[in-house]
Amino acid sequence: MMFSRKDLVRLILPLVVEQLLAVTIGLADTVMVSTCGEAAISGISQVDSINVLLINVFSALATGGAIISAQYLGRSEDDNASIAAKQLIYTTGFCAVVVALLCILGNRYILAALFGQVDAAVMSNSEIYFFWSALSYPFLALYNCGAALFRSMGNSKISMFASLIMNIINISGNAMLIYGAGLGVAGAAIASLTSRIFGAVVMLRLLHHQGNRIYIQDMRHPQIHPQMIRNILRLGIPNGMENGMFQIGKILVQGLIASFGTVSIAANAVANSVATIPQISGGAIGLAMITVVGQCVGAGDYKQAKHYIIQLTGLAYFSMGLFHLAIFFTAPFIVSLFGTLQAETAQLAVLLIRSFNLFALPFWPASFTLPNGLRAASDVKFTMTVSIFSMWAFRICFSFLLARYMGLGVLGVWLAMYIDWIFRLICFIGRFVRGKWQHLQLA
Repeated sequence: MMFSRKDLVRLILPLVVEQLLAVTIGLADTVMVSTCGEAAISGISQVDSINVLLINVFSALATGGAIISAQYLGRSEDDNASIAAKQLIYTTGFCAVVVALLCILGNRYILAALFGQVDAAVMSNSEIYFFWSALSYPFLALYNCGAALFRSMGNSKISMFASLIMNIINISGNAMLIYGAGLGVAGAAIASLTSRIFGAVVMLRLLHHQGNRIYIQDMRHPQIHPQMIRNILRLGIPNGMENGMFQIGKILVQGLIASFGTVSIAANAVANSVATIPQISGGAIGLAMITVVGQCVGAGDYKQAKHYIIQLTGLAYFSMGLFHLAIFFTAPFIVSLFGTLQAETAQLAVLLIRSFNLFALPFWPASFTLPNGLRAASDVKFTMTVSIFSMWAFRICFSFLLARYMGLGVLGVWLAMYIDWIFRLICFIGRFVRGKWQHLQLA
């Protein structure tokens, strides 16, 4: 076997820690920024919806390059893997610079087009935060490339430690610039920019180490390989479209929930926060799937690729199942930790959390972890088509049907999400069993 049990543990555990850091430190970051005032936090919230969309696009491009590199590593063509990595960095970096320039030059016009005539104080804070966020896009894109490439080598400790230090820089920067220097929104954005510069520099520096299987010798001398760039884009663009459409759909559904009033908004926020806990392990295993299956596919060993897709999906079911069962029975206690919620809000939050556990337990891993195995085998067009269709046809359309027209409110939105999962599961399991994902490697 290409990956022993010990290899899988070494790969997955740091990814779990990294995902956990993103949730817990991200929460601390939000609490610190909230001290800037309502206008500031509203402005940051608006820009963050754009940031999350672009972060997912950059991550998708990085994943496309990582799949190509992993397939080369599986064939023991380390030199080609290194060349592909260099193409990935140049391609993603160039795209991120273009996006950053467009966002800087069109700052207020983009915000006005997306958010309309909001309060002047909110718009002012949005423009400040958007400017500094745009400056960080190229560095964020380069960090994502480095993290994805190290994961493709089976080394997830690098991205874990880098993520930890980046978050420490971000939080300490918030403390100094928001509380100490009184820079408000600008201070929060500059702290994020600093942490992302650090992450990009560290990743590029570590990729220059000759001991790596993927080794980038000299970034100052581009070596353009059009076919490799096309292959990276053939994987990255569908992933980017899938992730982008998913985020746009979430924004639309969020607007629908907002129309149901404060109780629904608060209950949905609490339930979403709790729902991220079991997804930590499933998301980490999904990232590991890219590395493991990508290398198996590169080696032309589809029997092992199939074995690891089943094994890792099963591990996702087991690890997430433990969380789901624990959260289901302790939901009232967990909701009580969110402060003095109204009785109606707390009751609705418990209902949403328990419904989530009941449906996520059988459906989530096959809907989100398993398709990463298909993506690692270059079957990205199928996963993109299914995901985008299911998002719009079921999660969005059924949200309006069940929540608004059938009067189920926010519960209808969550039921529409479960229907989306069931459709994805049927499509992805069917694709996996039929084996059409095999022999599509691009590297």
